[in-house]
Amino acid sequence: MHIVKNYFYTAGYNILILLTPLLTVPYISRVLGPTGVGINASTNSVITYFLLFGTVGITIYGNREIAFIRDNRTTRSKTFWEIEILQLITISIAYLAFLVFLLLEHQFRIYFFYQSFYIIAGAFDISWYFMGIEDFKKTVLRNTLVKLFSLALIFIFVRTRQDTGLYILILSGSQLVGNLTLWPYLKHSVDRPNWSQLHIFRHLRSSLALFIPQIATTVYLALNKTMLWQLDSVRSAGFYDYSDKLIKIVLALVTATGTVMLPHIANLYMRRQLDKVKDYLYVSFDIVLCIAVPMAFGIAGIATTLAPLFFGKSFASVDLLLMIEAPVVILIGISNVLGQQYLLPTRQTKFFTISVTFGAIVNILCNIPLILLLGVRGAMLATLISETCVTGYQLFVTRHQLAFKPLIGGWSKYLLSGAIMFGVIYYLNRSMQASFKNLLLQIGLGSIIYLIMLLLTRPPIWHTLKRIKNSQVR
Repeated sequence: MHIVKNYFYTAGYNILILLTPLLTVPYISRVLGPTGVGINASTNSVITYFLLFGTVGITIYGNREIAFIRDNRTTRSKTFWEIEILQLITISIAYLAFLVFLLLEHQFRIYFFYQSFYIIAGAFDISWYFMGIEDFKKTVLRNTLVKLFSLALIFIFVRTRQDTGLYILILSGSQLVGNLTLWPYLKHSVDRPNWSQLHIFRHLRSSLALFIPQIATTVYLALNKTMLWQLDSVRSAGFYDYSDKLIKIVLALVTATGTVMLPHIANLYMRRQLDKVKDYLYVSFDIVLCIAVPMAFGIAGIATTLAPLFFGKSFASVDLLLMIEAPVVILIGISNVLGQQYLLPTRQTKFFTISVTFGAIVNILCNIPLILLLGVRGAMLATLISETCVTGYQLFVTRHQLAFKPLIGGWSKYLLSGAIMFGVIYYLNRSMQASFKNLLLQIGLGSIIYLIMLLLTRPPIWHTLKRIKNSQVR
């Protein structure tokens, strides 16, 4: 049950990170408007590049390396300090590069400066360490208080369209404070560094190997908004950002298994327990499919009412964007299992890197013509196409390593259940009066329909849940 608890901690934490801005959406979208939201989205997308080059793959690399040696306190402490000092050095270089960029930027200079606290926060991010030792509770509980405090600050101080900068500063500042609050926990887990024995740069080459897939992943997170800003308008970047935020909330529940399972599978792999590695993978895949399918169909089913009701009338066009992007929940769910939970922990970084690089190239090639032709809808289509390519490649390279019958044995039953649920709630969403009460009714009814269909079709999830209950998976 240890893994189950970690899943709920991680899912809660991922959702919390995304909910902080999303809970304010109905308020912020009306106070700042599409332009203010677009400024935040566009400037944040650029800051993401500096943060990416500053962390150079350390977040995933540190998680995995700590998981390999978590039972040896001396080696674990030495490795922690080496990786963290390397992170401080690379982030400092990235921030210097940002300052040069700031001298050349004139349009949104003050907003970029406020966003830069995200870069500083990256230097003190040690969440990878606690994930590596599978201690998710501290990370979640400590940051929950910080995020809730930032939420209160937004509602208290952000009042007009002139408060866009203050809104950005609260979000970036809370990230920095949240990262700093994890440091006091180290004194019970990590020894003081022996400076003469540290070999900091021995980790650089391996972390750079994971840097390439992180660059590619950032394409999905930031490049679409940047290209929309340059090729279309800052308002389009705002529309894309809000649609993507809602999808990422759903994905937080789906991909939390990857964060939890990566260190666990890495530790099993180091102990050569390959049968257990695959057993966990099949269980995780089944859970992800069971969750991702109704999430994707559900978002698409209620999008018509959800977008204008939640974001405001000025964001009504987000409804179609949500429907286009919804299948990404299933695609990323599958690639998260294969990539984060299998390829990376088993040191098949090459295949993982090729898959996300392939997706990034496809994304760029599709983005330019589709954005010019269809605007923000084109960017959504480019994201969908690129994620299909990533998932397809990972399925291809693991075809001889994994047994596909237990891997995707119940997919048809989940899709059938999700499709029937979608048909009912989409009809209700189009025919019922738009209100939060009716929206909650549709969500509740959709959940019941999906559960009934699972009872009728009997997919593998029931066997999986029985195994977890009997503590066969822990």
